[in-house]
Amino acid sequence: MKNEITDDFRAAFLPTLSVRNGAAAVEFYKKAFGADVLFCLTDPDGGVVAELSIKGVNFIVADEAPDYENFSPETLGGSTIRMGLVVTDPDAVAKQAIAAGAQEIYPVADQNYGYRLGRIKDPFGHHWEICRKL
Repeated sequence: MKNEITDDFRAAFLPTLSVRNGAAAVEFYKKAFGADVLFCLTDPDGGVVAELSIKGVNFIVADEAPDYENFSPETLGGSTIRMGLVVTDPDAVAKQAIAAGAQEIYPVADQNYGYRLGRIKDPFGHHWEICRKL
């Protein structure tokens, strides 16, 4: 089987977070993480699709769409992934997110696998590991 990926191939991850209230999620990520809104589309029913950036790390926030099997953690009763946000000061970022409405799962601390890391859950059910390498 021939590998079609060449040396010119570039890749990046652009995760999409499915939520129940896209407009509120955009506002939360702005307040919690200082996210910039790169674009935001709102449909006539109020559904939102937005691309956000946290210091150059981009992600999409979109209202869940069960017809396309895009469910929010609120609907599923949990999340299947954790978002890792690598920052210079995880203590300050976690504190800001908690002040904005996130729930602390466990506090930021030095971990035995080489990270200073803590976990929060945002108001829409997504888990964020806020960290930096030691």
